Amino acid sequence: MLSQRQLFLQHVAQTSDAPLALEIESAQGVYLYDTSGKKYIDLISGINVSVLGHCHPKIVEAIQMQAAKYAHTLVYGEFIQAPQVQLAKFLVDLLPQNLNSVYFTNSGTEATEGAMKLAKRFTGRTEIISCLKSYHGSTQGALSLLGDEYFKSAFRPLLPDTRQIRYNNFDDINLITKKTAAIFIEPVQAESGITNPEINYLKKIRERCNETGTLLVFDEIQTGCGRTGTFFRFEAENVVPDILLLAKGFGGGLPLGCFISSKEIMWSLTNNPVLGHITTFGGNAVCCAASLACLQTIVDEKLYKNVNQKADLFLQLLQHHAIKKITNCGLMMAIHLDNFANLRKVIDVCLKNGLITDWFLFADNCMRIAPPLIISEEEIKQACTIILNALDKVY
Repeated sequence: MLSQRQLFLQHVAQTSDAPLALEIESAQGVYLYDTSGKKYIDLISGINVSVLGHCHPKIVEAIQMQAAKYAHTLVYGEFIQAPQVQLAKFLVDLLPQNLNSVYFTNSGTEATEGAMKLAKRFTGRTEIISCLKSYHGSTQGALSLLGDEYFKSAFRPLLPDTRQIRYNNFDDINLITKKTAAIFIEPVQAESGITNPEINYLKKIRERCNETGTLLVFDEIQTGCGRTGTFFRFEAENVVPDILLLAKGFGGGLPLGCFISSKEIMWSLTNNPVLGHITTFGGNAVCCAASLACLQTIVDEKLYKNVNQKADLFLQLLQHHAIKKITNCGLMMAIHLDNFANLRKVIDVCLKNGLITDWFLFADNCMRIAPPLIISEEEIKQACTIILNALDKVY
C-alpha cells in the first residue's frame, strides 16, 4: 500500500518542485504535530490565518453547533441565514458608518475580485491602480493588481487598464485621476517584507480619491483582525476606506473572506445586470459561525491590545549579527538577512528543530513571523531560541 506521502506527491497538485511535505496529524494552540508525534511551533499561522491558534475551543464549539443544524444552503438570493446576519451585524458595529454592507466570499482573492467589479460598476470607470510589491490574490483579476512582474509575466495578457504606483511615493499619488475607478492598497504592505506607510501617505491618497471620485480600497486581508495592534489597521492611520477587504484570520481557520462598503455603493451590484456578483459558497453557514466566534473572542479578550507587547519581546530577543534589521507592524514581522540562500538554510534548521516559518513573496531574504495572537511569552522565548540557534549554525 502506498504511503500518505507517496499519494500526496502523486495526486495532490504541488506549486513548487520541492514541497516541505510535513505530514501533520493534529494541532493545538500554537503547535502542529506530525505523524511521529514531533511538535512544531507554528510561527506563521498558516500565513496569518490561525489568529487564535489551532482548535480554539470556542471556534470548535461554534463549528460543531452550526454543522449539526445545517452546513450549506443557498447563500445568496432569498434565504435569511442567522450565521451570516449575525456576523455581518458584528462587523458593521466595529466599523465606521459608511462600511455597513457586507458581501461574503470564499477567500481574499475573491474579495479582491468582487471589489474590482463593484468599483467599476459603481463609478462607470475601468482603470484600477495598485502598488508595486503589493499582493491581492492570484486569480487573473487579482493577479493583474499584483505588484511584481516575476509572478505575472507567464500569465499575460491580464486585465487591461490596471497600473501600479510606488508605495510611499507621494508624487505617484497624482497618477490617480478622474479616470480611476479605484486604488487598491494595503495599509501595511506584507509581502514586500512588512513596509509601513509614511506619515500622512494614506491620508494624501484619501484626499486625492475625494478629489477625483476614486474609490479607496483597503486590503486588510493580512493586517485585519487584531494582528497589527488595532482591530483594523486603518484605525491607527485615521483614514477610512470606501471598500474594505478581509479574509485569512477573519475566517477563524475556515475559508471565508468579504468585501465591505456602503449600502449605496453595494446596491449597484443588484441591477444592470441583476446578480452583478454571485458565489456558491461565500458566506457558508459553518464558516460564518467560526468567524463570529473568532472575532468575538478577539474583541472580548482584547487580544489586539497585547500585540505590541509581544512584538517588543520578539524584537528584544532577536539580536544577532546576521540580522540586518527587523521590520514589523505588531505581530507582522520580517527578519531581514543577507540573501535567500542563507535564509533557506536557517528555515530548514528551524524546521528540523521544531519551528515553522518561511519567507515573503517579494522579499525572499526576509523570514516571516506572524504567530497566533494567543502566543505566550514563554512560547515566544522558545521560538526565538530556535531561531537564534539556527542563525548561529548557518552563520
